[in-house]
Amino acid sequence: MHKYCLCILTTALLLVFKAGHAQKTDSLKIDTNLLNRYRIDPPKDILPVQKRPVVLRREPIPVTPLGYEVSYWRKFFTIGLNLNQSAFSDNWSGGGVSSIAVGNNVDLKAEYNKQPLDFTPELVLIYGISKNKGQLARKTNDRIFFDNKLATQLSKHWYFFGAVSFESQFSQGFQYNNDALGNPNIPVLISKFMAPGYVTESVGIEYKPVKYLDIRLGTGTARQTFVLDTTIYHNIPGNYGVVPGNTFRNEIAFQGVATIDKDIATNMHLEARYALFIPYNNLKRIDDRLDAKLTARVNRLIAVTISGTLLYDITTSTSVQASQALALGVIYKFP
Repeated sequence: MHKYCLCILTTALLLVFKAGHAQKTDSLKIDTNLLNRYRIDPPKDILPVQKRPVVLRREPIPVTPLGYEVSYWRKFFTIGLNLNQSAFSDNWSGGGVSSIAVGNNVDLKAEYNKQPLDFTPELVLIYGISKNKGQLARKTNDRIFFDNKLATQLSKHWYFFGAVSFESQFSQGFQYNNDALGNPNIPVLISKFMAPGYVTESVGIEYKPVKYLDIRLGTGTARQTFVLDTTIYHNIPGNYGVVPGNTFRNEIAFQGVATIDKDIATNMHLEARYALFIPYNNLKRIDDRLDAKLTARVNRLIAVTISGTLLYDITTSTSVQASQALALGVIYKFP
């Protein structure tokens, strides 16, 4: 057994020695530069290659118009109708007079805004009348006001503007006084269309700090007062500033106008306009007028309106004049 193992071990050693002796180190050094010199590259393509320049050209693509147009106009339309009525039988023990009153107002306003120009025309028409049983109909409100303003923007909040406005009334206005014999409710004509009538041209600077507030400072303002019916001269102190015998007066003055148009609460809107007029030939004389209207909507069509006017004009009265109205009626506003 030991003999066989010894033979196998001896044979294995002889094989390992023989294999190690057969391997020899490669001592031949080859210059790689010579290999690169005699390298044979594959032949180039003998077919000619044509290079075309890249050409870009416009290609019209038909596009169907979408039908959209840019409009620089914004338009506003408001109309209101108020109706008040009361009725009593002839034998009503509490007393009372049957009456009916109707009032309406129309406000048309537009704005063209294409930078730097801004054009704003506005037309306000107000008229109201009441009728008591046994009496003639009497006017409760009456005004025509048409204002046009063109402005060009100077900076973010400042504009240079020019404006023309017209103001008068629709029908005759009366005062009801007692005559010399003590008879009551004698009508005295004090006003009518274009008696008085006012045309005002103004140039100056406009300030718009926010969208709902507008302040005009008209350093160059001219106002023409018309009284075309001279029969009312003796009925109004000051004759509306027109010298008796004439129908026209022109004044150069400073005018300041401030307007606000804002939603002050849910379903509640405030509109107000204050105008100041100071003639340059009499700086002590200051005419003031404030018109304000507060509208509270009940729903889309029904609204409660409170409106009022405060006026101080020495050419019509030596004290402050005031008017006020409260109405519930139908109002439609677009948009």
